[in-house]
Amino acid sequence: MKHTKLITLLAISSFLLILSCANKQENNVAVNQAPPAAFPVSQIPPKTVTGYQEYPTNIEGVINSAVRAKTSGYIQKVFVDEGQKVKKGQVLFQLETQSLSQDAGAAKARVNVAQVEVDKLIPLVEKNIISAVQLETAKANLAQAKANYSSVSASIGYATIKSPIDGNIGAINFREGALVGTNDAISLTSVSNITQVYAFFSLTETQYLDFLQNSEGKNVSEKLANFPAVNLILANGSMYAEQGKIQTSTGQINQNTGTVSLRAVFNNPTQLLTNGNSGTIQIPIIYKNVTVIPQVATYEQQGNIMLYKLGKDNKVSNTIVKVKAAIDNLYVIESGVDLNDKIIVSGVGKLRDGMIISPQETSFEEAIKPIATLFKN
Repeated sequence: MKHTKLITLLAISSFLLILSCANKQENNVAVNQAPPAAFPVSQIPPKTVTGYQEYPTNIEGVINSAVRAKTSGYIQKVFVDEGQKVKKGQVLFQLETQSLSQDAGAAKARVNVAQVEVDKLIPLVEKNIISAVQLETAKANLAQAKANYSSVSASIGYATIKSPIDGNIGAINFREGALVGTNDAISLTSVSNITQVYAFFSLTETQYLDFLQNSEGKNVSEKLANFPAVNLILANGSMYAEQGKIQTSTGQINQNTGTVSLRAVFNNPTQLLTNGNSGTIQIPIIYKNVTVIPQVATYEQQGNIMLYKLGKDNKVSNTIVKVKAAIDNLYVIESGVDLNDKIIVSGVGKLRDGMIISPQETSFEEAIKPIATLFKN
């Protein structure tokens, strides 16, 4: 009986083993007969794209004039306030002039005395009663007295401090009652013309050489004149409405910083910009008729940027590419892929070198569209 049961179990095991092998063979056949996976591919055309390099900048009014006292005295009256728009010649400060007026009176009296002396000596000289030397001395004393009086009168005029230009008042550093003088280290205030503003920024030596080599013109002046307009990003991250123009370059490397200073000018019709603003200059870099690929078509391996090309018999091969610049969602390619090559534009994480795929032709414009953001914080 036991022997019969053993034979039965062996028969069942053999049957199950044969059935399992048959299933495996059927699965292998099914796998081998499955079609290659589909991947979007696109042919690379030449394109012209614009990238931007960014540099921190400081803003100043085109005209920024410090207002200083030309004579010493106490501030008697301040006629303006910070930020106020003023005209050239408008009175800003009035200094106390009482002591100056007293000095002017004394100087005027000395002029009168000297004039009387001259008038008295003229007929005596004409009658040869005295020598002409005495008259010349009296005339010299009169001229000196008049000069002293003019100097005191000018000081009285200087006590009325006026705006040197049309513009806007800056910080007022002294108020009524403060004693000010000609040697003060700090100015009374400043007046800035901000209808246009300067944006100052610096390039490293390498960046400056690249800037010159990529600009059209025979010399620096022509290159600056031909250079495209630049953008200004404000401190809050918004783009300033007006574009600017690079005007000047020092053209010399600062030995302390290793940089070259440049200056751009921006119109400021709404006076949004003022002295002391900061921001970021965007300089456009135009790449003409270059090879570009979507960044999503690449992956990184051991520090190299790589992509998959479509080869013969729909077989893919991985290729290292050298990137010249990254612009938005694109790479500007220096080498590694040629125009009219076909590349796999998405799903590269699922590919392996030598893998056969089912290519799905996709237009390049469709392939380089940025991916929409599905979730926002």
